Amino acid sequence: FFFSGFNRKTGEPPLINGWIPYLGKALIFRKDAYKFLLDQQKKLGDIFTVYIAGRYVTFIMDPFQYVYVIRNSKQLEFYEFADKMASKTFDYPALSKGKFPDLKENLHRIYQYLQGKPLDIISDHMMKNLQDIFEWKCSQATDWETEKMYKFCCSVMFEASFVTLYGRVPAADGHKVISEIRDKFIKFDASFPYLAANIPIELLGATKKVRKELIHHFLLQNMTKWLGGSKVVQARQDIFEKYELLGDYDKAAHHFAFLWASVGNTIPATFWAMYYLLRHPEALAAVRDEIDHLLQSTGQKRGPTYNIHLTREQLDNLVYLESALNESLRMCSSSMNIRISQEDFVLKLEGNQEVGLRKGDWIALYPQILHMDPEVYEDPKEYKFDRYIENGKKKTTFYKAGRKLKYFLMPFGSGISMCPGRFLAMNEMKMFLFLLLAHFDVELAENKAVRLDNSRMGLGILLPDADIAFRYRLRS
Repeated sequence: FFFSGFNRKTGEPPLINGWIPYLGKALIFRKDAYKFLLDQQKKLGDIFTVYIAGRYVTFIMDPFQYVYVIRNSKQLEFYEFADKMASKTFDYPALSKGKFPDLKENLHRIYQYLQGKPLDIISDHMMKNLQDIFEWKCSQATDWETEKMYKFCCSVMFEASFVTLYGRVPAADGHKVISEIRDKFIKFDASFPYLAANIPIELLGATKKVRKELIHHFLLQNMTKWLGGSKVVQARQDIFEKYELLGDYDKAAHHFAFLWASVGNTIPATFWAMYYLLRHPEALAAVRDEIDHLLQSTGQKRGPTYNIHLTREQLDNLVYLESALNESLRMCSSSMNIRISQEDFVLKLEGNQEVGLRKGDWIALYPQILHMDPEVYEDPKEYKFDRYIENGKKKTTFYKAGRKLKYFLMPFGSGISMCPGRFLAMNEMKMFLFLLLAHFDVELAENKAVRLDNSRMGLGILLPDADIAFRYRLRS
């Protein structure tokens, strides 16, 4: 390492340049961002700047300082960064170019359909679609059935999410059509980290062709054939129709991007929640007891011929299920919260600290450091399904150095960049686990540890480095 402190202005953090032109520390950061950032924190303190692939990125490592970054949304902007990355990744024109006035704001308003009463409606539809799929699984499971766990989660969650958001394909081979879209989606998703890293799609084999085929599924003439789509997707269609400069392909690309945002992280998060439960029998037993108690107390029966209905309040009161899910999210999430400085300005932090930023500098929070902090979470590398429960209720108070933290679990981002679909995503994963454990006896069929694949560090939920076989059969 060398530090070019001679060209730093007063108040600017120490700079780590690296020795490779343009790339800087990109390669070592990509290899293991968590270890790299911890090493720099030990050497330089809680604030430092790293030169990564042509960008100066200032990291704020102290979680008590997060609030000062999050509240400065005027000087530290998120949407332009997200717009540029998404438009290049999903092949639609950037919204920030001015050709589409108010489109960003109009699309953002549509997220009201993922909150409050509309959230209840779309969650009910998701529950019904999940039950239809699990009912079909029940009909196949005459005895123990063995499948690969990630493939299973991907199949169930993708189809249920697709039908809930976009509607059913009425053709006789509708299930096959969705399976074909899913298979293409998986191929595209494998290249997502490279696209996010600004690597030209032309260098990524068949990815460009696969992306084009996926986008064509969402052309208006195809979507109008699908039955029972959600209000949130219909509202997006209505908005797009108001913009003449937005071509049919561009609109379809937006719909594809929304699909990726809906399942790209939810599928691996569902896998990890299921995997950790099956690896820990005491967790599995506690969550299953909670599920059985709810069914019994509400007079509902489990089985392929019975429909289970859960209200939002009932879902929220499943404290062991939610804690187990949150614990798996803590362990597998690796999102980097990025803001871009819109001007030369001084960011004022707690304790009279000041950070000098230049226009165009990136500032980043990396919550995985917080999630694995032994001061906040005792034995952070261990899965503790009841970590978010205290005296039988949800635990929401966590401390570092004797001080209460405002932010202690951040799998969905922060502030203006927080995922607007986080409530639906949590409901979907809870319902998947609820139905799985209500209907089936489930156990691992392989005795091996699955580890995190670090290739998506900074981009959301990490994928497993391998799939693992599990068995399921109908509960008696």
